Amino acid sequence: MSGAAAIQAEGLGKRYRRGVYVDTGLRHALERFVRSPLRSLRGAKQEIFWALKDVSLEVKQGEVLGLIGRNGAGKTTLLKILSRITRPTEGWAEIRGKVRSLLEVGTGFHPELTGRENTYLSGSILGMSKREIERKFDEIVAFAEIEKFIETPVKHYSSGMYVRLAFAVAAHLEPEILLVDEVLAVGDINFQKKCLGKMGEVAKGGRTVVLVSHQLNQIRRLCERVAWVDGGSIRQSGPTHQVVSAYESAMLTREPESQGPHRGPGTKAQFLRWEILESVKDSYTLSTFDSVTVKFTLDVRQAISMGHYGVALRDHEQRVIWAGAWQPVRLEVGEHELSHTFPMLPLRPGSYTWLAALYDEEDLVDWWDCVPEMIVATEVHQHPLDEWSAVLNIPNTFDIDGNRCVV
Repeated sequence: MSGAAAIQAEGLGKRYRRGVYVDTGLRHALERFVRSPLRSLRGAKQEIFWALKDVSLEVKQGEVLGLIGRNGAGKTTLLKILSRITRPTEGWAEIRGKVRSLLEVGTGFHPELTGRENTYLSGSILGMSKREIERKFDEIVAFAEIEKFIETPVKHYSSGMYVRLAFAVAAHLEPEILLVDEVLAVGDINFQKKCLGKMGEVAKGGRTVVLVSHQLNQIRRLCERVAWVDGGSIRQSGPTHQVVSAYESAMLTREPESQGPHRGPGTKAQFLRWEILESVKDSYTLSTFDSVTVKFTLDVRQAISMGHYGVALRDHEQRVIWAGAWQPVRLEVGEHELSHTFPMLPLRPGSYTWLAALYDEEDLVDWWDCVPEMIVATEVHQHPLDEWSAVLNIPNTFDIDGNRCVV
């Protein structure tokens, strides 16, 4: 990584005005117009808010920077300023290099032009020659998987087709700086994996990348450094593992969310809480490959003699990783601790959700998507390429002719 800065920003702020309008009816509107025509035409009351406030940022040439934070924290606004889509209200940003941004479906392409024409247009904007674009063209189309529609105006593309072509152009035409928002979530799972693989190649190729994503596994895999944006300001910036861990811890201590539409009636019994007994960080973070016990606390208000108890573990894509069921379960009135001990839970780092359910014969007693989520923060034992990354993260040793190899 070069010591020179590809992106330099100081004191960035972006202020917006939003209207507050109270509808008092047509009769009152006419009365206001008769009494004071000018005042009635001024419209809604104005409320000022800052989407960004005093943000300073430096990204070195060849660095991959991740931006994380809650929805509405200001991440996309920051990228739009860096992309020169919007101007800051205060502060300044200097970009050194050719920039290509992929922020949201609908930006960057001309809707009346075909996929082929937009590819050449994007390349020209980046300063590439026609010969350079032609050399990459077939690779772009193949990656986007839209061979049959390349001569169709992009206004007729589905959102998935649009984002596939937009990403393929952005990644293959080799801008010096690439800005990418969560838009990749529009694609299907297989395409997202392919995009992550390509992003890894882009990063290794020495280009500067700024990536916004809520998928912390993507951030961990691709980014060397992370900035946590919170409330329009940068709350923390530093090495990926430090900042992501701090962000996950903060999310765990947030106020519990509503139990959601899957919560059962809970009249006979209700799940109260869950925890990891061996956790050294907090009760919801798994940081060991040793034996682990997960405990669910159940408050029983009416005795249950023919209970059916089940528990499942799901990843952030709601795929079931493990599940078990037991019946008949007999429970007297009072609190009960339901514990599961695993020799190990070799899961790749990220967020997971436990589901606990209890039936009494055929009647649902309680069904709980447990909060907060379980965070796996163990050492990574995965293939470096994302397309070979799996759910299991199993420690192992490797020998050649009986000699231990250390990577």
